[in-house]
Amino acid sequence: MRGGKSYVSAPPAFSNDAKRLLVCTGATVSIFSTSTGLQTSSLEGHKALVTSIIVVPASSPASKVLCFCWTSSLDGTIRYWDFSAPELMKTIDVKMPIYSMVIPSILGQPANDDEKPSQVFAYMSVEETKVQENKPKALRGQIRKCNLTDSRLAGGLILGETQRPVPIIISASGKFFGTQSKRKLLIWKVPAKDSVSSVAKKITLHHTKNLTVLAFHPTNRIVAAGDVTGRILIWRGFGNQTFPIGDKLANGRLIQHEEERPGVRGDDDADSCTTWHWHPSEVNVLSFSSDGAYLYSGGREGVLVVWQLDTGKKKFLPRIGSPLLYFTDSPDPTLSSISCADNRIHILKMPSMEILKSISGIKLPCSFPEVKESPCSKFAFDYSAGLVALRMENYCIQLYSLFDDREISEIQVCERNHQPGDDVTVIVTLVALSQDGSMMCTTEVRLPEEDIGALVCLKFWASASQNKSFCLSTIIYEPHRDAGVSAVAFHPTRNMAVSSSYGGDFKIWVCKDDIQQKSEMLQNSGWMCHAVGSYKKRPMTAVAFSADGSVLAVAAETVITLWDPEKNVLVAIIGEMQESIMNLSFVGKSEYLVSVSRGSKPRLAVWSMSKLSVSWSYKLHVEDVACAVDSSLFAVLVLPKSSTVDSNESIFQGKNGVILLFNATDPVPVATWSAREASGGGVAFIQGNQSSFQQNVSPEFLVYMNGDHEYVVFDPNDSDAPELSLTRPGHVVPEETGQFGYASIYGELPEFELKKNQSLLGPSGPSERPWETLFSGSSHNLPPLTKLCSAFLESLLEKRTAIVE
Repeated sequence: MRGGKSYVSAPPAFSNDAKRLLVCTGATVSIFSTSTGLQTSSLEGHKALVTSIIVVPASSPASKVLCFCWTSSLDGTIRYWDFSAPELMKTIDVKMPIYSMVIPSILGQPANDDEKPSQVFAYMSVEETKVQENKPKALRGQIRKCNLTDSRLAGGLILGETQRPVPIIISASGKFFGTQSKRKLLIWKVPAKDSVSSVAKKITLHHTKNLTVLAFHPTNRIVAAGDVTGRILIWRGFGNQTFPIGDKLANGRLIQHEEERPGVRGDDDADSCTTWHWHPSEVNVLSFSSDGAYLYSGGREGVLVVWQLDTGKKKFLPRIGSPLLYFTDSPDPTLSSISCADNRIHILKMPSMEILKSISGIKLPCSFPEVKESPCSKFAFDYSAGLVALRMENYCIQLYSLFDDREISEIQVCERNHQPGDDVTVIVTLVALSQDGSMMCTTEVRLPEEDIGALVCLKFWASASQNKSFCLSTIIYEPHRDAGVSAVAFHPTRNMAVSSSYGGDFKIWVCKDDIQQKSEMLQNSGWMCHAVGSYKKRPMTAVAFSADGSVLAVAAETVITLWDPEKNVLVAIIGEMQESIMNLSFVGKSEYLVSVSRGSKPRLAVWSMSKLSVSWSYKLHVEDVACAVDSSLFAVLVLPKSSTVDSNESIFQGKNGVILLFNATDPVPVATWSAREASGGGVAFIQGNQSSFQQNVSPEFLVYMNGDHEYVVFDPNDSDAPELSLTRPGHVVPEETGQFGYASIYGELPEFELKKNQSLLGPSGPSERPWETLFSGSSHNLPPLTKLCSAFLESLLEKRTAIVE
């Protein structure tokens, strides 16, 4: 199961009846209902990112049910679909990545079928991959023509070249299309009778700043463009000299005097150029209304501006909450859509601009300012419900369903007004969910102003199991005095939590309504400090509860301390790593504990709780670790840092990450999968959703979410997991393992030449020297040394036949 794709990588398209919205989602096209906002079907077939969708318009009002569309992709193909079936009708391979595409001949088609063009042509913005990178000022972007009827490129015809591929915009009539290239606006006129050999004429309009977007008026020769400074330029009467109507000039005369062409630069072919300025930063959205009376614009500030074209007066749709990317009109003049940078598409009722429905995808990664001694969690997973909680830039937490691939709810963590482009003043650093999903804990840091006024806040949230709308339960200011919170974890069965800090202590928190049923909403519940612990005033860097909650493991820099959380008594101290331990996780029924150290000498270590010693370890740079609840399996996401795995580059085989699945009792990986965009990613085990899979499979699934928040949910026990490059365990030999058995207690036995690799390769046949494996195995299962000693010494002695005289 895959999901988490971006909904805003390219503009969407409405169906002819405006009841469906076709959205580019990675290599597929997802079809949503505009009335419910839910996905109804999808078009699957492309092998790379889909870059454009063009719905074939209805030739008459009676044929609104026409459900055909063209799509282009970076895989170099153009595909023709019947999206009502859905069914792929035709595929054209142009063998170059297509970044944008328009089809002029299907727009403004005459009602009489006899007058329709016999051939259909598409104009594409493609990338010429054969251009050498070291060539100075290499032009990799090209505007090319494709014959869709004959399924081939129109010879070697290149209409234009740019430094990189750029989007193409077409007029509503299909007579003009254009694009922007730095400070130039390039506009082509489509030949009246398009053919393979016909060449579209081109004009160039100039500006003093880099242009970002353009739009054509639906009926008049007016083109608008936005630039990086927030200005909007409107050229009227463009192309009247180069593109005359018939044999005459459009205005009947040739204008040569500059004073008669206000605002037009040089010899540009336009009658006038007007400049409007409201946006404080670059303009991303420009679109004329269907009647041409208004111009819509938007940018980073998250406000949709409606300009009256004749007067320049404007009105606004404010507080959309995210930078705007695309504005899309529909055949129904009462409906439009606007795509936002937070991976959300709003369906608007026009002309009132009321938001009717929102299609919310998973929140895309955003950059947060670094906070000293306050690590930031990437995301948290709800094991029981299959949800993921993600931090958002606007002080919110998004709960997203992994099985349904849709947003469940959005929790406002900090009550602060936030507009896109504002300086971030508060950062939600950590988020943790209880195992049953009924409780949530967040930490936030208010950034200091001139090193004054920093504030750390710990918040507890409660939710009924049937409703994932969390409500705030308790606020704790400065939970660890002036130190930052390093980690938070929930008790597996009780309303108890623990937080650790770099200030050298950890605190156990309990809810006074612990006896209340978890299925009920916690009303007026409050959390209070139950106990405080520390170890030699060392910074506490990681925490974890055992499966039954009877043991609390707290990392004090390089050592692990084990506590009784009820009595707050230090039970044991284990380990001494070379770097600070940043992650602790109990495996299964808590027979083993996994620790992760990062730094110049990173290490993944598995600790035996029965022996309180290292069972085995690897020197690997671990990005994330996840432990199964009902088994002894755990998964780690590993990055290929050359300083740590020089001898194991074969593990990664050119990939930028690997998922290793282990059984805690065995240092040999059960399975490995290659992972892309692993930096910033994470792994987790979640409880299976049988209704989604409709088959009897493992109750626990493994989730991998990459740095772009795209994810895959699969059964880790299924060796045929689709599209996961499964590598057999024999192909991976980790760099080193810890010692176990006799050697873990008393050290190596060099005189016996004990070989690590022999134990890693699994059981072997009977040995010719059985005494070599005499001390292998768990130490508590071995016979006493008094019984072994005589057999051991006897095996070293050479037997001789005694001769008695």
